[in-house]
Amino acid sequence: MAGIGRTLLIAGLVLAAFGLLLILGDKLPFRIGRLPGDIIFKGKNTTFYFPLMTCIILSVLLSLVMYLIGKR
Repeated sequence: MAGIGRTLLIAGLVLAAFGLLLILGDKLPFRIGRLPGDIIFKGKNTTFYFPLMTCIILSVLLSLVMYLIGKR
């Protein structure tokens, strides 16, 4: 039971940190979702947006968190 509690606590802290990041996102020197490397195609009547660099950074961060959780 202690393992589940520890996992829930870590997941809660990660969610709280992500929420804080979203709240303070306008004050950061970079904008999540608008990083260099994100792909934007603007047409006459449409816009296609693919956040490639944002996806890569989030993937690396989540992989690191999962590695640290699984190491215990």
